[in-house]
Amino acid sequence: MNKVYNEALHRYAVLTACCTFLLLIAGALVTSNDAGLSIPDWPLAYGSLTPPMVGGIRYEFTHRVIATCIGILTIGLAAWLWKAEQRLWMRWLGVAALGGVIAQGILGGLTVLTFQMPAVSAAHATLAQLFFSTVVSIAVFTSPWWNAARTGEFEDPGSPSVRMLVVWTLVAVFLQLILGAAFRHKAFGIIPHLVGAAVVTILIFMTAGALKRRFASVPELRNCARYLHILIGVQLLLGAGAYWSRLYAARFPQPIAVMVALTVVHTVTGALVLAVTLVTALISYRMLRARSAVAEPAAASQQVAH
Repeated sequence: MNKVYNEALHRYAVLTACCTFLLLIAGALVTSNDAGLSIPDWPLAYGSLTPPMVGGIRYEFTHRVIATCIGILTIGLAAWLWKAEQRLWMRWLGVAALGGVIAQGILGGLTVLTFQMPAVSAAHATLAQLFFSTVVSIAVFTSPWWNAARTGEFEDPGSPSVRMLVVWTLVAVFLQLILGAAFRHKAFGIIPHLVGAAVVTILIFMTAGALKRRFASVPELRNCARYLHILIGVQLLLGAGAYWSRLYAARFPQPIAVMVALTVVHTVTGALVLAVTLVTALISYRMLRARSAVAEPAAASQQVAH
């Protein structure tokens, strides 16, 4: 095991990532219940630290409390990484996570103070995904597998390379989450989100298919392909259900339970798709040789032969 591995730090990073996922659920509940302006002031709530827990206030105040806890966890994570990590880039990744959670808190406040301006609200939701991705990355980089795995262990024989495919997929998933956030916050209609869903689906099937065909004997890569297939299938079903429930709920004056449930699960499953795609990218870059690294030995052997 590499000497940089710290079990306690890794467990703390995983805890922070799991708590961040809970924060994403809380944020989705606020949006789906139209509770974003149930507390009209910030950082206090009706000028108090303990507002009456009625109506939409329950969702918005719970969201703020969980966000505060995530902020405290992130301060601890950044400090621990700076003190214990031997890898300088990991220390700065912890600083980036801390900066992200501070910026997220500010955007959350601006969302309230600007009365949920679509651009601000969408930016708040987008930064939440970036922060979640950062913490997930830290959990991966501090894991025992990452610190024990050999770099560039396998050669990718196909074209396009898995490395390239997974980067395209990661970018597409992230852009799709931005489109979803913009749609939820009424920046524009659903058409761009539907187009993005088609692109993401094609890229995920291409990436997962390449992983299964080329690396069926490599458990880590094979499992990544399996999880990508499962998540995209579930997400497509949830997306259809969420849109149907939104149309059905339009006849009611208040958000109804089925619409809230399907929308929240669809939103947070999108975050899981991003996380699994990110982990797939990290594992691929860890285990697969770059094309230049493969080409150099081949060119050298040809020169020797001549």
